[in-house]
Amino acid sequence: MPRKRNIVSEFLERFSYQATRATGTSVAFVVALLVIVVWAITGPLFHYSDTWQLVINTSTTIVTFLMVFLIQRAQNKDALAIHLKLNEIVAAMEGASNRLIDVEDLSEPEIDALRKYYKRLIELAREDDQLTMTHSIEEAASRHGHKYKKPPAKGTKEKTSNGKASKTG
Repeated sequence: MPRKRNIVSEFLERFSYQATRATGTSVAFVVALLVIVVWAITGPLFHYSDTWQLVINTSTTIVTFLMVFLIQRAQNKDALAIHLKLNEIVAAMEGASNRLIDVEDLSEPEIDALRKYYKRLIELAREDDQLTMTHSIEEAASRHGHKYKKPPAKGTKEKTSNGKASKTG
């Protein structure tokens, strides 16, 4: 059952969405450019005073401050949606490593360990003629070993005839 949302929260989400969409258009750029041009043209009228400069400085500071939050919100939502889509693809693909589901929630040392894991996979794949034939280190080592009648690389797991993995080395 979906959680009932606060009216203010819904309004802010809609406003944020519309503001993000509107400010990312060519029209928004042209409007911003026109504001700067008008400001520059009015310089002589105000004798390039401190107040004249303060108007543009204050305005751009406020707009920048607000835009930082709008952009961050949009990026957070987009990143979450992309992560969910990728998680669905990884979960649905037969043979894909489930280690990558929610990888963004891992610590930096855990991500670094996975990076090293996949770096080893790349090294094994480069030894093969067809780079797309394997999907895990275990499978790559096993296929590579069988292909060239070599045992799998030390420290990897190989599937035995009963389907269970056994660690080598």
